Amino acid sequence: MTDTEAASNQAFQQEIERLHQLTVYGRWLVVGLLWLTVGSLSLWGLRHPISLILDHFTWAAVRYGLAFHRLSAIGLAVCVGSTLGVLIWQSRNILVGLSDREKKRLEQQLYRIRQQGPTHPLWKFICQR
Repeated sequence: MTDTEAASNQAFQQEIERLHQLTVYGRWLVVGLLWLTVGSLSLWGLRHPISLILDHFTWAAVRYGLAFHRLSAIGLAVCVGSTLGVLIWQSRNILVGLSDREKKRLEQQLYRIRQQGPTHPLWKFICQR
């Protein structure tokens, strides 16, 4: 392997790493927006059962709050589920590393970004450093 190939390979790996970092930030941004919109509306819908639970905690109060305010319970479940999903996904990537399928997806996405060039929205964040 020549020096230019090694430098090109190193630049490619750095771009893959930046693309992965942007993916992580994007997922956490979506989770944050979910909590700001759906989560806050769900908690607002559950304000009466929450006040009951704060006064006297019982499992019946929890059941009442979730059973009779189903839309709020579903919204809260979506927020908690997406948060746990991103946490587990990121923990697996940190502990085990990226799977081969994930690496291939990132490589294909990077090829598409490089092929489109400067008109791609992620070009300046990934390829111009």
